[in-house]
Amino acid sequence: MSLLDQLKAITTVVADTGDFRELARYAPRDATTNPSLILKAVQQPAYAPLISECVAARPGAALVELVDDLLVRFGVEILKLIPGRVSTEVDARLSFDTAATVARAHGLIARYADQGIGRERVLIKIASTWEGIQAARQLEAEGIHCNLTLLFAYPQAQACADVGVKLISPFVGRIYDWYKKQAGASWDEAAKAGANDPGVQSVKRIWRAYRQQGVATEVMGASFRNVGQILALAGCDLLTISPELLGQLAAMDGELPRALDPAELGAPEPWTPLDEAAFRYALNADAMATEKLAEGIRVFAADAARLDALIEAAR
Repeated sequence: MSLLDQLKAITTVVADTGDFRELARYAPRDATTNPSLILKAVQQPAYAPLISECVAARPGAALVELVDDLLVRFGVEILKLIPGRVSTEVDARLSFDTAATVARAHGLIARYADQGIGRERVLIKIASTWEGIQAARQLEAEGIHCNLTLLFAYPQAQACADVGVKLISPFVGRIYDWYKKQAGASWDEAAKAGANDPGVQSVKRIWRAYRQQGVATEVMGASFRNVGQILALAGCDLLTISPELLGQLAAMDGELPRALDPAELGAPEPWTPLDEAAFRYALNADAMATEKLAEGIRVFAADAARLDALIEAAR
């Protein structure tokens, strides 16, 4: 049995891609997208016509309307191929605007509803800023479930749990990238692999704290650089994985031990609810999380702007 099949037995496997033609090969339950993945997909000949189709369907629509039309079009096609949920991301340029994030989320959910897709099959993806978390609080209260992304630190995970977020996506690879860059020539790849990977350790800490506290929020490890990081999180609630790494897992045999076990949680960590000041101070104290959150928003915003340009050019 392949490592991918074994992983599916203990963890929900999610495909991290905008290339929905690849989904059937790996049979994931859910799928995640982001601005960078959608941008990458629409630059392929197979997907380029989707832009012109969206523009032709509503020639007088505002650019922001057409962007969300395109995102939902991808989501609809993905949902035809998987049994579970798709994550569709709110524009990263709204990461510090609670009201605007809520409004865009409403628009996305309405578009899915127009296509006959219930909100139970959609996760609204939002950056884990204080403003994004407060938007998620409002949306969850309305029965619109959220996936809080660009999550790098324990305080972000705690704040998400405090407001009842459905799912979080703590990043692994980008944390690994930061520590590796900081260490420079002194970085020991072998010593920092698997369970010793700083990104893996971050996700494990969050998962254990959630289980200790009885938090219902789902933990979905994300942003993987290698198979070793994935295997070190076997047993996590969900893992969202690129098609390239899914392919590697499908081609590998051997025994896959469970790395995260609810029976081995250890002593509970302190858990004090965070107000805005405490959240911002705790996040500021973590240089890695502060830098990677800001960088992630900038990258997604830049790719959103490039997607805007492609749609504008198709008018």
